[in-house]
Amino acid sequence: MTPKLELHLHLEGAAPPRFIAGLAREKHIDIAGIFAPDGSYRYRGFAEFLKVYEAACTTLTRPEDYQRLTRAVLEAQAENGVIYTEIFLCPDFCGGRDPGAWREYLTAIRETADVLQHEAGITMKAVATIVRHFGPDKARQTALCAAETAGDFVVGIGIGGAETMGKLKDFAWAFDAAREAGLKPTMHAGEWRGPSEVRDALALGALRIGHGIRAIEDLALVDELAERGTVLECCPGSNVALGLYPDFRMHPIGKLYDRGVKVTVSTDDPPFFHTTLTREYERLHDAFDWDAGVFATLNRTALDAAFCDKDTKDRIGKLLEAASV
Repeated sequence: MTPKLELHLHLEGAAPPRFIAGLAREKHIDIAGIFAPDGSYRYRGFAEFLKVYEAACTTLTRPEDYQRLTRAVLEAQAENGVIYTEIFLCPDFCGGRDPGAWREYLTAIRETADVLQHEAGITMKAVATIVRHFGPDKARQTALCAAETAGDFVVGIGIGGAETMGKLKDFAWAFDAAREAGLKPTMHAGEWRGPSEVRDALALGALRIGHGIRAIEDLALVDELAERGTVLECCPGSNVALGLYPDFRMHPIGKLYDRGVKVTVSTDDPPFFHTTLTREYERLHDAFDWDAGVFATLNRTALDAAFCDKDTKDRIGKLLEAASV
């Protein structure tokens, strides 16, 4: 199986529905309405998706829950050939933005990640993530949690949630604080809003952009992204499942790649979108006739753009080289 890198994955969003349903039963939490008859997550459109996502998170109340979740998610990634992953973690859900509680959750998550590195050969790093629709004030608290735990595990700062809420510049303080602590910034932008949102992310100093696919609507911006070398964390299956594009052939990732933009492939919230990274590769192959050489390029791009330290990059790079022989 092709070794893969994944840069855009939300830990809670990767929770299998059966895992969440099991936790709900254990804790006597009634969230049956978020599940379809077949046991999958049930929602229509992005707004309802966010509500279901947050309802699922109500079952994750202890560091031990996140230990179990981390194991389930990393095992699933490893089964799909992922050898390096950067996962979005939200202090909002991990301890309610309390710095002490956040550290407890991080410790639990990291302990499990270390075990899985030995058991399954997958390396995990964390990107502390602001929930945009919770507002700039809570984002400041999130940034302070992130800054206090910056290091070799928490390597980045991100922002997700409802892109249509507020403006990215409203979160400038939070990104500045995290950057001063050594965290590298990535920002969800250009998914639900157009090219101007991507420009706003660039203006705030984003090194990577989550999604960013609507940049294709402004070819001058596309050329600028290519010239800057800004990496787009593309999640085609997510965009198709949420109705942004009718199918993979119509997804902009192919045109962006052809115009020299650095793109990577991730799954975003895979159980919600009935996908895996292997399936993403298969559908991209079918849509654009991408071969092993293209996917090797995408993985090398992901490694170059990863927020981890040089020693980790060198180790992962050797694994990629060995697989290409």
